[in-house]
Amino acid sequence: MGDGPARLGVSLGLWLDRPADEVLTTAAAADACGYPELWIGEMATYDAVGLATAIGHRTERIDLTIGPLAVAIRTPAGLAMAAGTVADLTGRRVGLALGTSSPVVVEAWHGRSASRSAITLRESAGACRTLLAGERSACDGEVVRSQGFRLRVAPPGGPLTVAAFGDGAIRAAAEHGDRMVANLVAVEELADLARRLDAAVSEVGPSTQGQDRPAPTLAVWVPTAVDPGPAAREQVRRAIVAYLRAPGYREMFDRAGFGEVVATAQEDIHPRQLLAAVPDEMAEAIGAIGTIDQVLARFDAYAASGADEVVIVPSATDEDPGGVGTLRKIASHRAERSGSASVRV
Repeated sequence: MGDGPARLGVSLGLWLDRPADEVLTTAAAADACGYPELWIGEMATYDAVGLATAIGHRTERIDLTIGPLAVAIRTPAGLAMAAGTVADLTGRRVGLALGTSSPVVVEAWHGRSASRSAITLRESAGACRTLLAGERSACDGEVVRSQGFRLRVAPPGGPLTVAAFGDGAIRAAAEHGDRMVANLVAVEELADLARRLDAAVSEVGPSTQGQDRPAPTLAVWVPTAVDPGPAAREQVRRAIVAYLRAPGYREMFDRAGFGEVVATAQEDIHPRQLLAAVPDEMAEAIGAIGTIDQVLARFDAYAASGADEVVIVPSATDEDPGGVGTLRKIASHRAERSGSASVRV
């Protein structure tokens, strides 16, 4: 992992302070600039399957990955059908990303249990791996069960990705994933995640399905803004607020030198007050924000720390609608550096 420049992909930001349909602008720009893959999640606007299908019909060639989708909300059969639906209706290669999401999304919004999340993730990933290969389900786990289901469309063809931060999720990625993805992590934390993934791969050993396959690659989502104005920086700072109380993330921010902000987040204060306590330096610690040279240097730092792929999450503001300017500048400069006509590396 992390040998040479990282492959670049794009994820829709799904910024809650922006118009819902702006993601279509981002998707079109990612395709036009030659990025090889677009990640399409869901939050509180569009369903990922509907959005991915619409994007597939509005773009020309970019591969699509749906998710990370919460395994507590969709069954393995439903997850496999989601990827199969988009692939069959768009003719694209489609990957599937799985994650545990958060108690707010799982329990408060959807009314499902977020308990035993690591087990649910591991068992769901194993069941999805079988289904995405076109085989019948045969999962009788502690939490997840599926018997006899098989996709009636062609396998979607893309990678199975596991979003991971804790040990249980990392093991699920090592055991069943083609790729592991981390979100909102500092460069130093990514290096630690890379080491932990390597250790989990060694511990798991050969695939439990009896198949030889490469060790999972490592991707990192990076909030990104080239030549940003104040709105872009605030947008990334606002995204951090939602993670300051989350186990794992609060410890990471503490280790990164933002213990005072983490302590403030544990108090009973309004989110606006918490946002005011988040400095720009905190956004810069988990993002790529600045001049084009600074942004590309940040990508290189993630690659040196173990990232095989950097997934650009472009800031979208009135100053740069859809993050189009950011995507174009990165594509242009990356192509100049590699001597190619696009960022397809």
